Amino acid sequence: MKIPHNNTQTKAGLQLSVFRFPMMAFFTLMLFSCNGKNGDYDASGTFEADEIMVVAEASGTILELNIQEGENLKEGQNIGLIDGKNIELQKEQVLASINAIDEKTNSATPQIQILEKQYHSQKAQISVLQEELKNAVRERNRTASLVKSDAATKKQLDDWNGQINVIQKQIDAAQSQLSTFNQQMISTKENINIQNRSVLSEKAPNRKKILQIDDQLKHNIISSPVNGTVLTQYMYKGEFATIGKPVFKMADLKDMILRVYVTGDQLSKIKLNQEVNVMVGNGEQESKPLKGKIIWISSEAEFTPKTIQTKDERANLVYAVKVKVKNDGFLKIGMYADVKF
Repeated sequence: MKIPHNNTQTKAGLQLSVFRFPMMAFFTLMLFSCNGKNGDYDASGTFEADEIMVVAEASGTILELNIQEGENLKEGQNIGLIDGKNIELQKEQVLASINAIDEKTNSATPQIQILEKQYHSQKAQISVLQEELKNAVRERNRTASLVKSDAATKKQLDDWNGQINVIQKQIDAAQSQLSTFNQQMISTKENINIQNRSVLSEKAPNRKKILQIDDQLKHNIISSPVNGTVLTQYMYKGEFATIGKPVFKMADLKDMILRVYVTGDQLSKIKLNQEVNVMVGNGEQESKPLKGKIIWISSEAEFTPKTIQTKDERANLVYAVKVKVKNDGFLKIGMYADVKF
């Protein structure tokens, strides 16, 4: 008696055998793919940039703020203005004080003009006396000749000598007065200069205040400290800013920094300024190749940077490495990338 074959069972077994084979092949392929992928790069990490927090350097209402997130700014570019009316009023007050100081100063001109008038009058008087002296000397000499010929008396000669002495004394007194006037003019100028220096000494501190106020007004201008891109805007036109309050955050995205970690075994394979290959995922299965340069290698080891660390993982020490990559606009902060040394 023949035992009939169970066709259903036979087919099921055949299908199971056929199913097992592709599954084993699939896992085998995945294993080799993973191993091959691990061999395509030496380290992985994320891109970062040196972010700069631009804060308000003055307090007041923001009158202008012409920025947008994603906008590229140039170093020193003025993009906003904080109301500085109070500081401008302080500057006007100091300028008014300086003008008042100028009005307090005295001029030596009126007093000098009076003394100069007296000086020139006295000088003219001396000229008259000198002319009288010249005539008196001439008459005295003529009288002396007449006395020798008995045509004049000795008393007449003595009178002329006396008159000459009087005129000479008048000239000496006038010249002394002339010297006094000249000294008075010099003293008047010096005294007024001393008084003015005392008044004008108040000008220097006020001018320093003007410079300080001008420097404060510069802080009311919001400008870009470096070339970079606006990442986040925190304040807007019309809001009240205070010193130290963040206005926006920016970063230079032309050169991105890829931070990766290497093991102690890999440390001997890398060096500063070494050119490396960087592969960035472009949203598809393929990766975008880029060139990078190692700009920094940590001198100290640290534990594997993971959120959760086990006892075994804490034994794995790694070194942080920074790779500088030129950004063509594709790279973003936080994007993952692989590095091949």
